[in-house]
Amino acid sequence: MKLVIQRVTRARLTAENGKRAEIGKGFVVLAGACEGDSPDDVLYLAGKLAKLRICEDDAGKMNLSINNSGGEILLVSQFTLFANTRKGNRPSFNDAARPEIAEPLIILLADELKKLGVKVITGVFGAHMDIEMVCDGPVTILIDSDERHIPRRKA
Repeated sequence: MKLVIQRVTRARLTAENGKRAEIGKGFVVLAGACEGDSPDDVLYLAGKLAKLRICEDDAGKMNLSINNSGGEILLVSQFTLFANTRKGNRPSFNDAARPEIAEPLIILLADELKKLGVKVITGVFGAHMDIEMVCDGPVTILIDSDERHIPRRKA
């Protein structure tokens, strides 16, 4: 499972079904699931995301988590995070999880974040959505649940 975390001062989502969602200061999180992802991947990412210290403190240092800063998360499912562009010019999305696998994982991610005290608003799974955001910094962080299985490099 992959997350793209964009720190924002505000963001707004409009889905094709008319749903609208809006957040103030916080993160827009694009979340993609791939074949083989499990609830363990979700638990790992929820813990990392809830504790990620990329919000500024009073001194302007990235020292606060989303909860410490009073921020909120706009969580959007994004299967295109698993685009494969190795061959040709048209991406393949064969590595992305099928909707019946991905949707429960995205829902679980939102639920786990809420259990950790994070205010989460979600997009609409599988819908076309327009997202407007004002990037803060800009600060963009990528997290892949596979990272937890890779040994750290020695300095």
